[in-house]
Amino acid sequence: MSSTTTSLGLQVISLAERPDLEEAMITMESSWPAYIRPDPLLVEWAFDRHPEHQLVVVDEDDRVVARAAGVPLAWDGDPDRLPDTGWDEALRQSLSDTCAGRELTTLCALEVAVVPGHRAQNLSAYTLRSLADHARGKGFRDVVSPVRPNRKHQRPQLPLAEYVALRRPDGLPHDPWLRVHARVGGELLKVCPASMTISGSLAQWREWTGLPLDTDGPVEVPGALTPLTVSVEHDYAVYVEPNVWVRHRLTARRP
Repeated sequence: MSSTTTSLGLQVISLAERPDLEEAMITMESSWPAYIRPDPLLVEWAFDRHPEHQLVVVDEDDRVVARAAGVPLAWDGDPDRLPDTGWDEALRQSLSDTCAGRELTTLCALEVAVVPGHRAQNLSAYTLRSLADHARGKGFRDVVSPVRPNRKHQRPQLPLAEYVALRRPDGLPHDPWLRVHARVGGELLKVCPASMTISGSLAQWREWTGLPLDTDGPVEVPGALTPLTVSVEHDYAVYVEPNVWVRHRLTARRP
């Protein structure tokens, strides 16, 4: 994509245009908990193979203030064919589809994030729209995303399907991030119940969370959308994070 400059002095640039921004994009401050740890090899593959779909928003001082990471998929538009293992499987599917030479019809947004402190500038919606514009310019039919609702961690015991169904009086989603997607035309398709699975030793989880984790069973963890499952006897804990598949159509709705 060609970079554009807004009246606020912001530019949207791909890593294909500015590979020197890769480290700043990866290390950008965000609200992701420390235990959210995507497969580094697959992430490295995505950045190396599809740098044109890794977007950063920089301010007038060339500082990265937002990012949008995407990978292309061969998807036929059927919501049932979007994997229940959302985030993890989308990255693996992109690798498979790319290497097999399949027609890449859809851009999957793995993340749209804004540096804390810049959200008041409505950068989330701006970055999301910029990603959609980029995908449209590349000829994709849709943008899909396994979205992490940003207030679900306040209600970890509530099933995600019930949380997604919560609405404000104006009919928009209760969750602020889902609401941003809805306002720019996103369709909430379905829950992907096992979008990310993160396992580790109790020592690792204690380092990530600062919690003692000295009893078996479900434990509420700061920032987690669902409880962590702890086994003291076997010295491990597993977190399974659900997300919500959201679709942004870039072409006219098919009959």
